[in-house]
Amino acid sequence: MILARVLGNVVATQKNARYDGARVLLVQPILPDGSPRGATLIALDSVDAGEGDIVIVVQEGWGASTAATGKPGAAIDSAVIGVVDEIRTHD
Repeated sequence: MILARVLGNVVATQKNARYDGARVLLVQPILPDGSPRGATLIALDSVDAGEGDIVIVVQEGWGASTAATGKPGAAIDSAVIGVVDEIRTHD
């Protein structure tokens, strides 16, 4: 699982019918302190996340497909599966 911040929506005028009604988000992976790490990702939203939200992203085909569409086997690499309310770290 990946901790990320939602940067915004991705608009696709044409997409596979299996993804009709699905929102696509641009997310930036982050470290627990909120600093960015790695490249941005495109992920299907399954929890109604919004811009600026910190989210949990699963990046594994079977889990992402099932979370985002409710059906296994769709060609999805990443899906937002949770909105994070708080991050606590213990040193």
